[in-house]
This record gives sequence, structure tokens and C-alpha cells, in this order.
Amino acid sequence: MKIGLLLCDVVREHFQVKHGGYPQMFTHLFASCQQNDAIELVFYAVLDGHYPQEIDECDGYIISGSRACVNDDEAWIHALEDYVHQLNERQKKCVGICFGHQMIAKALGGKVERSDKGWGLGVMACQLMKIMPWMAKNRNGGDLSEVSLVMSHQDQVICLPDSASVLASSEFCSYGMFQLGSHFLGIQGHPEFSTDYCHDLIKLRSTILSAELVNSSFLSLKVAPDATWMAQSIVNFFAAD
Repeated sequence: MKIGLLLCDVVREHFQVKHGGYPQMFTHLFASCQQNDAIELVFYAVLDGHYPQEIDECDGYIISGSRACVNDDEAWIHALEDYVHQLNERQKKCVGICFGHQMIAKALGGKVERSDKGWGLGVMACQLMKIMPWMAKNRNGGDLSEVSLVMSHQDQVICLPDSASVLASSEFCSYGMFQLGSHFLGIQGHPEFSTDYCHDLIKLRSTILSAELVNSSFLSLKVAPDATWMAQSIVNFFAAD
């Protein structure tokens, strides 16, 4: 299965030695999956205007996170929104992560805004509102009541596109995960981020955050995120009919 990763950002250079870039993060993430040798990742720097020559070049696509906002008036963001429309018209499988999750929602009629709740940082839990057949069964011995992922965002989806279903929600983030049809999946969290990388991001931003938020975010990193469960679920989503 060939999955195209549409890269919407570059990891800060001084972090890459320790944590790798997005290609390395996603490669490591999917290495934890069953039958991981059947997954081939192909990388496209859409931030620089690089896209597949043909939409069927890959079996499905992942839209990465980004420091940018989906509402920014940037040429590459408008181009990506157009590509989401193309994916939708072709009913092509696509998973959006954080910025990608918000882009899918915005492109297909939803709304994204800077949250008045502030930053979502650290490992945060969302209640699973709907159990889908493609969701992996190996979380905490089969407990599918909630999912915890690394979060790093200020913007949130505040209105979903028509016909989208909420799959995960929390008091902080109402639309932590959603599905539209059988081909689009949005995930606000970052399954590809390690807690070590999140720690360094929090430290980097500590001068613009309250001491209370910094401390609570650091404490949250003691909880192991459900990254492997999410990775396997994403693979299952791509493989599902």
C-alpha cells in the first residue's frame, strides 16, 4: 500500500538532529504497525508546491501538521485546499493530522478558528464517541472508551462539514476526530510526535505560555499516548473498503 504524505511544514532545523523530520517521524510511527513492510510512504513537499503527477499515484494520502493556519492567505494553502476538493471528487482516501484535519474540515464546508481556550499542549485524551470497524482492537486490552494523543495546536475546527461524523471529542476540543464518508478522516492530535519532541516544543514556547500551562503540559507527558493504536487504525482505514 503506497501512502503519499503531503508535507505542510518542516521541523525546525535545530530539532532535526534529535527528533528527525516529518518523514522520519511518520516512518517510525508506521513501523510499529502489523505488516508494516506492506506500507510504502512517498513524500510530497506541498509547502513548496510539489504534488503527485497523478492523483492515483498513491493508494491514499496523509496531510501533515503545520505551524501555518488554514485561514492564512498563502498560495500554497489555497492550492492544498483545491487538492482536497480533488481528493473528495475522486473519493480518494485521505487522513488529515492537526493542520491537515483542519484543512479537510475547512475545504469541505466546515469552519476553523483560533480557540479561545488557548493552546492544546501535551498528551490529551478525547472520548471516543463512535467505534468504527477500522479502529484497532489492541488499545489497553480492548478498551475503546477514549484515546490519548500528543497535541500541539491553537486553532480548532468549530463547525464540521455537512455529513461528517464526530468520532472523538473532549471538553477542550469538541472535534478531536471526525470522518466524512468512507474516504476522509481528520485527527486533531499528532500520533507521529514523540513525548520527547513535545517536551522540546513546550520548552521552546515557554516564554509565551503561562507557567501553569507549561507545568500541566509537562506533567501530561507522563501518560503514554496511544500512537501505535492510532497508527494501526490509520492503516486499517486506508485498507478498508
